Amino acid sequence: MLKHRTLGQQGLEVGEIGLGTMGMTAFYGSGGSKDEHIGVIRGAHDLGVTLFDTAELYNRGNGSNEMLLGEAVKPFRDEVVIATKFGFRYDDQGNSVGPDSSPARIRQVAENSLRYLQTDVIDVFYQHRPDPNVPVEDVAGTVKELIDEGKVRYFGLSESGPETLRRAHAVQPVSVLQTEYSIFEREVQDAVLPTVRELGIGFVAYSPLGRGFLTSAVKPADQYDEGDFRRHSPRWQGENFEKNKRAIDQLSELASEKGITPAQLALAWLLSQGDDIVPIPGTRSIKRLQENLGAADVTLSQDDLDRIHAIVPDGAYGPRYAEGRVPVWV
Repeated sequence: MLKHRTLGQQGLEVGEIGLGTMGMTAFYGSGGSKDEHIGVIRGAHDLGVTLFDTAELYNRGNGSNEMLLGEAVKPFRDEVVIATKFGFRYDDQGNSVGPDSSPARIRQVAENSLRYLQTDVIDVFYQHRPDPNVPVEDVAGTVKELIDEGKVRYFGLSESGPETLRRAHAVQPVSVLQTEYSIFEREVQDAVLPTVRELGIGFVAYSPLGRGFLTSAVKPADQYDEGDFRRHSPRWQGENFEKNKRAIDQLSELASEKGITPAQLALAWLLSQGDDIVPIPGTRSIKRLQENLGAADVTLSQDDLDRIHAIVPDGAYGPRYAEGRVPVWV
């Protein structure tokens, strides 16, 4: 079973590796049936996972992701932590058409999420992205009201920078920040991680396997389906892809020497960066789930960490988002 880690100073405690459910309904093409997805979620619980991550954005306009998770964890709801997110408005097809963290919208999303998840409380309620039109103090104040009303337990932010963290934290203590972090994506190390540690905020790392790159099972962008995020990611394009693939080959060689998989190496690396960090790899496969959770038993030596740094000193080649989609940290 997984060891537990504490996130923030408000009492949030979760297994050291969580499960992201986004890919079960959104952004990574299609794959697997509803019953198979429920089997993965319930299998994760059986193996000690307690943190399950979803969002309104993953619902595709019909509540699909939150309803899937709610149904899956219903038999053991009190044993797990459900995290979901607000912060966008949508068109009639369920596509995001811009940020919206207005107080009224936050409350609307909270009520929808409670219904979809079949629960009376949201354990962690994240602002999915900063909203330039709404002061973060208003966001924090609204979530504080929901906490006071017993509808939310813990406040989280996602992809927020140091200034936003400080301003929000002054209104309602932030328990956890969720942002992309992996061997391939390390921008948070310069200013964000030091800030969350100064404020006593936990850190949840999404896309800890480099959006699939760090599993070693990768192919060029044009070989992914049109609806797959990777088809348009700069890291899967041209020379960037070739350089990143060479790095993966070297990381795979190190993993092989240790008798582990590249994914386990990547997750073990994250776990070694601090006991306030919890990665949430996503998968639609029980086999991959078991592989990912096996990373908790891996110990990396200083020599291992040095070799990883030598192979990928500054993260992946190419930006993580196409032009115009890069989050702004403030």
